[in-house]
Amino acid sequence: MSVDSRIRELLGSHDVVLFMKGSRRAPSCGFSATVVEVLDDYLDDYTTVDVLADTAVREGVKAFTDWPTIPQLFVRAQFVGGADIVKELAESGELEGLLGRPRKVAELPDVRLTESAVRALQGYAGEGAPVSLRIKVSGDFDYALDLDAARPGDLVVRGEGYQVVLDRPSARRIDGTVVDFLERPDGGGFKLDNPNEPPRVRSMSVVELRDRLAAHAPVSLFDVRTDAERAVAALPQAMPLDEAGKRVLEDLDRDATVVLMCHHGVRSRAAADHVLRMGFRNVFNLEGGIDAWSVEVDPSVPRY
Repeated sequence: MSVDSRIRELLGSHDVVLFMKGSRRAPSCGFSATVVEVLDDYLDDYTTVDVLADTAVREGVKAFTDWPTIPQLFVRAQFVGGADIVKELAESGELEGLLGRPRKVAELPDVRLTESAVRALQGYAGEGAPVSLRIKVSGDFDYALDLDAARPGDLVVRGEGYQVVLDRPSARRIDGTVVDFLERPDGGGFKLDNPNEPPRVRSMSVVELRDRLAAHAPVSLFDVRTDAERAVAALPQAMPLDEAGKRVLEDLDRDATVVLMCHHGVRSRAAADHVLRMGFRNVFNLEGGIDAWSVEVDPSVPRY
């Protein structure tokens, strides 16, 4: 099936389709994140297509619309536009009619500050000053905290001795969050425990991998290096991430523990990000790669 036919079939099967970089849960560019934020204000469910996972689709949709950039939004098979146009339609109220849905009523999330966090903020705010903490949560769940008063359109969560102010996108991402302050010799810092955070690529040391393999723990280890590199140094437990390895990976349960390795841990981190976008939830990058394995675990494995 041609790319053009694939796109037409997709648009015919779903009312709202967003061609974007990354996924709804993990946008890979600011423009894609912007459109997701807007759509999330209206819709619980819509279809996204990660153009980073398919070069043919990325170039094909640009040709299909004669529009040079991503993201691209379609509603009932009609091309709407990119990030700037979607924002303008939302601000003018036209997007509501286009989608056939009113903007959602903003719900006040459950956000709590611990006593330690309130004391720390009172120290920053000054004696007797009210504590008004703005929390900004980006689409990839990076956080920005600032002492700031509420603005028009903000949601305000009030607690004992403080208030938390949030914009609408942040409010959707923060329900159930506890903000704490951890004392440390360097002065300490704030810690947010947010149950809504999507899975992230985690680090695994070569010593931890050695121990897991020795204990026969269920680990799916994939090597993203070239055939020539693997001919120089390799781990017998690691499967090359070639076409056969990709098929094995695709068939794994999305809760499987997947570890990616390379020479020093750089290429494998990029591969791990891609595996995460495939829907896997327990994804690890082998820090230091096979070079660290040679140094810290098994000196008989050649270094190069």
